[in-house]
Amino acid sequence: MTKETVKQLLITIVQALVTKPDDVSIDITEDDRFINYNITLSPEDVGRVIGKNGTVIQAIRSLVYGIRIDDVLRIKLNIAD
Repeated sequence: MTKETVKQLLITIVQALVTKPDDVSIDITEDDRFINYNITLSPEDVGRVIGKNGTVIQAIRSLVYGIRIDDVLRIKLNIAD
C-alpha cells in the first residue's frame, strides 16, 4: 500500500464515525522510524473517534498498524489537538 491509500482508508473510517465529516483532515509526516498520520477533526467529534476507554481508536490502530509501507518504516496514528 502507499501512503495515500492508507490516508484514504483512514479518512473513510473516521468520516463514518463523526458528525462533521467535512472537518476531518489528515496530515502525513515522516521521521526516522515512523510515518505519522495526524488526524484533525472537530472538537466535539474527538470523543466519538476515541470511544469509551479508547476502544474505537485502538481498533482503528490495530487495523492500520498491520500495514507496512516500507520495510523499515512503521505507521503511527495520532489525533491532533
